[in-house]
Parts: sequence; C-alpha cells; structure tokens
Amino acid sequence: MKLLLDKGAVIDIPDSDGRTPLLLAVEKGYEGIVKLLFDKGAAIDIPDRDGRTPLLLAVEKEYEGILKVLLDRDAQGGFFLDKSLLNASAGGHDTVVQILLDKGANVNAQGGIYDNALHAASARGHDTVVQILLDKSADVNAQGGIYDNALHAASAGGHDTVVQILLDKSADVNAQGGIYGNVLQTASARGHDTVVQILLDKGADVNAQGGIYGNALQAASAGGHDTVVQILLDKGADINAEGGYYGNALRAASARGYDKVVQMLRQNGADY
Repeated sequence: MKLLLDKGAVIDIPDSDGRTPLLLAVEKGYEGIVKLLFDKGAAIDIPDRDGRTPLLLAVEKEYEGILKVLLDRDAQGGFFLDKSLLNASAGGHDTVVQILLDKGANVNAQGGIYDNALHAASARGHDTVVQILLDKSADVNAQGGIYDNALHAASAGGHDTVVQILLDKSADVNAQGGIYGNVLQTASARGHDTVVQILLDKGADVNAQGGIYGNALQAASAGGHDTVVQILLDKGADINAEGGYYGNALRAASARGYDKVVQMLRQNGADY
C-alpha cells in the first residue's frame, strides 16, 4: 500500500460499489492501513452507494481504535460526529456513544426517523445509552421523530427500564403527540401492562383524550389487552368515554371480537 501511494496511486478512487480504499480498510478493520491512508490525505467524507462514510462504518462495526483514529484526524467534525451519534445510539453502542460525545458530538442534534439520539436509544430499549445521553444533558422532553419524544418511544416498545429512567429525569408523563395522542395511550394500545402501571403511578391522566383511539381504555380494548383494561379501570378510567375510532371502549372490543374484554367492560357498567 505504501509503495503504491509513494508511486502516485490516486488515493480516493472508489470501486464498483462506491467504496474508497479508506472505507474498505475500515470495513476490514485494518487500523494500520487506515492510519497510512489518512497520512497520505484520504478523505473521510466520501460515502459508498449505501451512504456509509468511513466514520459511520466504524461506528456500525464498533471499531473503537479505528474510530479514534478517524475522529482525531477528522477535519469535517460537526455533521459527521452528530450523524454517527444518532447511529451509535440506535444501535446501542454505549462505548462508541461515549467516545463520540467526548469528541464533541452534539447530544441534542436532530435528524433521521427518531430525530435525536435519546429518542433513538429509547425506542430500541438501550438503557445504558439512554443514561449516558441524559448524563450529558440530553433534552428528555425534546419533540420530533416517529414517536414524537423519547418517553413515547420507550413506552411503545415496552421498555420499562428506560421509561423509569426517563421519568426519573422529569420526562413529561402527560406529553401530547404521536399517533396515539399521549404516552399512556401508546403503552395501552401495545399491551405493555408494566409500562402502563409505571405511567399511572407517575401521574399519567387515565382519561386523557386524543389520538386514534380517543383514550387509553379504548386503545387497550381495541387490542384485546385485558390486563391493561383492568389496570385502567382500577385507576378510574371512564368506561363510557366517547370518541376515537370506535366511539367507546365496549364498541372497540366488540368490533374486534375480544369476548373477555367485552365481558369485563359489561360487568363494570359499560353502555353500548
């Protein structure tokens, strides 16, 4: 490699898949060659056909040594650090996340379907990464992305440990937004009874309105989640609340054929 470069080989010519020599060296984990290519002026920001730059690939493969080499010599900074942080957080790569933050990645940078790193880590249930990001002052209530905020994301996935961490850091338990309208409805629609109980214990409004099902009880009933239905009823859910796609909880359970839920609701005074 050194001989070829000394003889004038063009350093950044890609192969048929758009991979430069630097990206190939990263892909194979060849730290020595990565250093050599950098010393000869290889560009860090040339992506392959899938949009992967050497830095993003090092994050994906968790090559810590190579990652440090790239970051120490990255003249671009900013954008590549922040994008890498989003990818590392979504992948649960806690050591890489720490390295990127120590190198100056913006903990609240926005982008991608999850919108920010905390949202991404919460959606995937990566509690260690979530804690690292929060310790670095990630905005626990930042809005945006597919689930609207980190607590919604964690609740949708049933990640009770992450939910508890976020709530302990003052996440808004009654935050509005997303397809389900609020966090409690999100957890109820997915049947995550442990998360539902945690949210209620932290002051979630059992009768909060909004979202596709109108309220948490209708969301749980539409999914046939009898355990969640009972939890909500025990916390004072309005059994005859109107609204949402099915009109009320009993109609939702009836339309979906959930006999057990129908019986529970009828026994508790539901009107059709």
